[in-house]
Amino acid sequence: MKNKLYFNSTHPTEEKKAFEAIEKEQHHVGYYNLPNQDTHVIVSYCATLSKEITTIAVIGIGGSSLGAKAVYEFMKPVKELSRKLYFFESTDPINITNLLSQFDMATTHFLVISKSGSTVETVSVYKYIFTLQNNPSAYTFITDPNSPLEKYAKSINASVLHLPDNVGGRFSVLSSVGLVPLALCGIDIEALLLGARKIKNSFFNDGYLKETLLKKAVYYAKNHAQYNINCIFAYSETLKYFCEWYVQLWGESLGKYQRHSAFHVGLTPIGLIGPKDQHSFLQLIMQGTRDKSLTFIKIEDFEDHIVIPDITLPHLEALDTLNNLPFSELINMQCDSALEALLEEGGIPLDMITINTVTEENMGALIFYYELLTSLVGELIDVNTYDQPGVEAGKIILKKKLQQG
Repeated sequence: MKNKLYFNSTHPTEEKKAFEAIEKEQHHVGYYNLPNQDTHVIVSYCATLSKEITTIAVIGIGGSSLGAKAVYEFMKPVKELSRKLYFFESTDPINITNLLSQFDMATTHFLVISKSGSTVETVSVYKYIFTLQNNPSAYTFITDPNSPLEKYAKSINASVLHLPDNVGGRFSVLSSVGLVPLALCGIDIEALLLGARKIKNSFFNDGYLKETLLKKAVYYAKNHAQYNINCIFAYSETLKYFCEWYVQLWGESLGKYQRHSAFHVGLTPIGLIGPKDQHSFLQLIMQGTRDKSLTFIKIEDFEDHIVIPDITLPHLEALDTLNNLPFSELINMQCDSALEALLEEGGIPLDMITINTVTEENMGALIFYYELLTSLVGELIDVNTYDQPGVEAGKIILKKKLQQG
């Protein structure tokens, strides 16, 4: 993974301060330890699942589903997986009914995931599915120790797995929350963790990404009042759900009151997919208000060599320049052209992340890169990166409404 910045940022004092804060923080914030974890418990658990199970269904929302979905959808088109994976992450009745129509309940194992053990959306969907499949052996519950969900699971003699200590939901993809469903489907979780570990080691041991991450984070923090919208422009459909994961991570972590003031701060995340969003959102970036920073993500080698045919179409002879061009080259030319156009326009902070190919290791690297960047920016704009009082406020009101009947 490579990251090239197209803006100048030199603030050694701020960079040093941010690095020291993160170095200290890693000793009590749990996600930093995940790349180095022992996966023995997860692998052993996965081996217990019957080979007759053809489908895994996750019942969870937000951090309980988005990370695993990002990895699964990244790898699914290029890897022959052992099981299909579905996600129940909404209380939309049409969505629930539609998902249930797509697989055989008898050969499905359900993972019910809730860190707190009392997530309204998760429990409501589980209750419905339990009326259709009431065999406790069809369920595994992933939750915090001693949560209400664990107590329930034990009461019906269902399997329970725990989250590691001090790992927030949106930072949990490299924990049991993400690794269990992915491993059950044949995703190489050791490679995923290896990618994350390489980024972690590079950052904390003065490697090639340390300076880039610090410069990028300091620039975003220093200019967050002007460039308060942060966009990812990913040039592969396989990264669509990674963008959704990033939107939750960035928005829920950074949109806060500052710790030492009453100011509202944050950077609004937007996930875009090229080239289709070149035909819409790029116009706003190019000539709209200068309030956006932009990160392009492209894949160097798609390992798919389909080519535009060498044929001439009547009245479209001008487009014969496309003939014999691999689609993989075309999409990256489109990415590079958009970047160059924005550089010529000026006034927009840009950088490019390049992934060499579609592998678990590269996705693990990308995930941990963005988790580190989020932590750095949170520290620099003076927010608690790991709480979510705004989200909790809505949950409290909903529970009151439910109690009132």
